[in-house]
Amino acid sequence: MTLRDVVLDQEAMEARLATCPALERVWILCLLDRAQEAIREGQELLNAASDRLRPLLVLAQAYQRQYSWHDAARLQEEALRLARTRAREALVRHQIGRRLFDETRYREAAAEFEWARDLYRSTGQREHLVQACQQALTRARELSRTNPTSTPA
Repeated sequence: MTLRDVVLDQEAMEARLATCPALERVWILCLLDRAQEAIREGQELLNAASDRLRPLLVLAQAYQRQYSWHDAARLQEEALRLARTRAREALVRHQIGRRLFDETRYREAAAEFEWARDLYRSTGQREHLVQACQQALTRARELSRTNPTSTPA
């Protein structure tokens, strides 16, 4: 029922915090359910970034982990405006799809996953990402058929 990443080895993730790059650190803090820290550090990272795309997305994930859909959507929309390539747009659309999925807006999520899948396909070099999008698309479509409260696309 979720596409959220799950930590299997909490100690290993905690240990990684001391040595990982700042962007990864924000993501790990999210995974460890330390969203307030992730938001604070993500905002600092975003303020200092010359390329804002990935900091926007990781900060959006922190808001998403707190169910702050509006804040996450606002950051993802900014990232979408900055994408500039098909691969970067696909990355953003996949993240938007994950947020919509978490919001139980399965039909809209499916549309974003399909768009991301097609963009990845058009780059011709990211088959594992095409497959990830296809799996998410399939699951979102399944849930949209069985969940009458899902928002129509």
